[in-house]
Amino acid sequence: MTSTDDLLVATCRTMIRTILSCLDNATKGTIYKIGLMPDLTAVRVLSGIRKTGSDELEWGLPADSEYNFPGKKWEMYRDQPGRPLEAMGWCVEKQKSWTADNPLEDPRSVRKQISGIPEDEFHMEPVLVRKLSLYGHYQKLRYPFDWQGNPIWADSEYVVSAVVKIHFRPGTLKAGDRSTIAVRNLARSLGSELLSLWFREKLYYAGKEFARQRLQSCEILAHELRNTLIKLGFVFPAINAQIGILRETWEKLLKDHLPELEWKEPLLEKLCGELDRKLPELDSSNGLREIAQKLLNEQKELEILHLSPFQEREWLKKKIAPRWNMLLTATDLWESGQITALLALLEKTFSTGLSFVPSSDIDGLPVEFLARWSKLAYVQITSANLVRLDEVILLVEEPAMPVSHKEQMLRVLKSLRAIVQTIQEVEGKTNSILQSLRFGNRVEDEYGFGSAVVDLKYDEKIGVGVFE
Repeated sequence: MTSTDDLLVATCRTMIRTILSCLDNATKGTIYKIGLMPDLTAVRVLSGIRKTGSDELEWGLPADSEYNFPGKKWEMYRDQPGRPLEAMGWCVEKQKSWTADNPLEDPRSVRKQISGIPEDEFHMEPVLVRKLSLYGHYQKLRYPFDWQGNPIWADSEYVVSAVVKIHFRPGTLKAGDRSTIAVRNLARSLGSELLSLWFREKLYYAGKEFARQRLQSCEILAHELRNTLIKLGFVFPAINAQIGILRETWEKLLKDHLPELEWKEPLLEKLCGELDRKLPELDSSNGLREIAQKLLNEQKELEILHLSPFQEREWLKKKIAPRWNMLLTATDLWESGQITALLALLEKTFSTGLSFVPSSDIDGLPVEFLARWSKLAYVQITSANLVRLDEVILLVEEPAMPVSHKEQMLRVLKSLRAIVQTIQEVEGKTNSILQSLRFGNRVEDEYGFGSAVVDLKYDEKIGVGVFE
C-alpha cells in the first residue's frame, strides 16, 4: 500500500500543477500541511517552480525554510509582541486568506521586517475543513491559544488543514482579483483530498492498533489458558494414582498366590542390607558416606512404592545405579560383580506383574478378568490414550474386582474423566477462537460465533474553500 505521505505529496503536486497551469502570471506554488490541534504544526510539503520561459515545473524544497520538516508549532508562528508578523499566522488564526500585492508595504513579510528586503507578490489561502468532519463531536477539543491566552477557532465550524501559497510575477496580482478567486476555489478540492487522506491514515493506524490489540488479546488468552491447563495438570497424575491402587492390589494378589514369582522387594532388601553393613566403614570426609545414605533412602522408598515398570526403570537408572557406580569405583568394600548382578535382576522384576499371563483362575477370579486386570493395572493414562480410562472404569465396576473402597475409586475416576473431557473441549474451542482472533478467520460454522463488518461512510458537500 502506498504510504499516506507519498499520497499527500502526489496530491500537492497535482494541486500546484493545476494552479500554475490555470494562472499564467503564477511562478511558484507551495503547500503547507497544518497538523491537528492544539499544536497546529505547519510543515512545508512540496514546492513547484515554473522554469524560466517554459511551462515545465521543478519540484522539491529547494530553499531553506523554518517550515521544512519537522515544521513550526503554532506557538512559534502566531502573532506575538516582539516577533515579526507572519502571513501564516494570520491565515491559520483568522481562517482567512492573505494577499501581498504590494511587497514594499506588506506588514506580514518576515524578510522585509527583518532585513528590509521585500518578497515576491504572493497570495496565501487557508484550506478549511469542517471541524465535525475531522474531529467528530468536538465538545472537549483542546484548542490552541493566541498570545493573550484566548482560544482560537472555538466559535468556528472549521479548522485549517493546509495553507496554499502562490507567488506571482511583479505587478500582476491584486487582492480579490480572479487569480486569488481561482486559488480559493481550487483549495476546496485540496480540502477534500486532505480529509480523505486523513481518514485513510486514521483507518490505517486504527487497523494497526486493532491488530496489535487483537494479538495482545491472543497472548493474554493463551497465557491464561496455559496457566489454567498447568493448574489442571494434577488430573492425569491423579488418574494414574488411582490406577496405582489397582496395580498394588494386583501385585499383592500374585504375591499371595504365586510365591515363586520374583519381585523387587527381596532384591532391594539385599541391596539395603549391603549398605547397612558397610556404611560405618565409609569415610565421611570424602562424601562417600553421604552418597551411600542417599542411596539407602532411595532404595527403601522404591521398595514401598507401586510405580509403573517404566517409572521404576527410570528410578533405577537415575537414582540407584549412578550412586552404586560411584561407590564401587571409589571403594572395594563391595564385590562389584555381586552388586551388578543384583541390579540386573532388580530391573527384570519391574515387569513381573505385567509379564505374568494367567492360565487359570486365581482366588476364584476368572482368567479373562485376570488378563484384563494385568494389562490395565500398568497403563499410564495420557491425553493420547484417554480411551483406556473408560476400560479402567469398566474394570473397576466389575463385581469381582476385590479392590478396597471401590465406590470411592469409581467416583474419583469418573469425576477426573469429566474434567479431562472438559479440558479437551475448552482447549479445542479456545484454540479455534485464538486462531480466529490472530488471523481474522471465521469460526461461525464450527462454534456459532459470528463476525461483524463495519462500513465507514461519509457524505461530501463542497463549498467555497471548505470541505464538509
